[in-house]
Amino acid sequence: MLLESNLTVTFNLSTVAPGGGGGGGCPPVGIQLEGVVLPPVLTVDVVLGLLGNLLALWIFCWKLPSWNPNNLLLFQLVVADFMALVSLPLRIHALTARHWVFGDAMCRLNLFLMFTNRSASIALMTVVAIYRYFKVVHPHHRFNRMTKRQAVWVSVGVWLLVVAPRVPMLAYSHIKGSGNSTQCFFFTSYKEGSRALLVLVAMHRILTVLEFVFPFALLLFCSLRIAGFLRQRQLGKPDKVRKAIRVCVVIIVVFLVCFLPTTVTTVGLWAVRSFRPWDCATFYTFTQLTIVSFGLNFLNSALDPLVYVFSSSMFRKALISSLPRCLRCHQDAASTETSGTKSTSEQELKSMRAE
Repeated sequence: MLLESNLTVTFNLSTVAPGGGGGGGCPPVGIQLEGVVLPPVLTVDVVLGLLGNLLALWIFCWKLPSWNPNNLLLFQLVVADFMALVSLPLRIHALTARHWVFGDAMCRLNLFLMFTNRSASIALMTVVAIYRYFKVVHPHHRFNRMTKRQAVWVSVGVWLLVVAPRVPMLAYSHIKGSGNSTQCFFFTSYKEGSRALLVLVAMHRILTVLEFVFPFALLLFCSLRIAGFLRQRQLGKPDKVRKAIRVCVVIIVVFLVCFLPTTVTTVGLWAVRSFRPWDCATFYTFTQLTIVSFGLNFLNSALDPLVYVFSSSMFRKALISSLPRCLRCHQDAASTETSGTKSTSEQELKSMRAE
């Protein structure tokens, strides 16, 4: 659990030992590092994310000549990114002012949107990679004949799967402290709260790890199968094989940069609390790594536009056609040189169907 583990160790170490027991524990770390590191990092996430996703929203809504199931799935990623982008400014203000001023209801909604963004981004990128896998490796599978209506139902199913575990978070107050020292963060002290809240914290920790491990395993499987299939069939030259798996590669890079650090620090903090509650040095190390990973976690909102560019030839062409003519010259020459505007994936699928 990203926010839970991050804010636990920075706001409440003076009263809680790493293992969660009462009395003693490591001396407080304070919030100095968090207040210095996170605001500029999150500000960069917001600025880059808004620029990229507003451009993507404009292309999806006004520039695409038509929508296919793949573009519908990618559009859901834009929606997920905006969930984080509207939440992060409140978090930046709270970190800078060292005080949450937006009330209990907004606190619950803020945490809900931030957690849901991570889960939705992971789930939707995984579905996009699986869709690519079936297009290349199983071109005649009925999954490739998915209609736009069916793609909408797939999106609804993904959102239900993502939102359902996060809804209980809205049932509890997450305001800590009083007066001018109140903060909004997900459950800190193990000596506070009900048993239901303890179960909720444990569930979200487990979910933080599982929602990375299983999708990442699927991404690796899809990438390896696509590469192996194309090499076995000897479809095109090696550069075409690389282009065919670029979608999965881009998504894997986003996973590793944005979500792997959160998963590692969550497991690390969990292990130290459970098995080495006296090891303050290790606990502080994972504390600071968690602070950094919190900033990286929302970098996916800035990197997702790369997924749109690499995974949709329609989006890529609409983006290029929207650029000033002076910036399109090189692309136009490259298109002429390759004789045609067919994407690599379309050429490969055409060859497979001919066989």
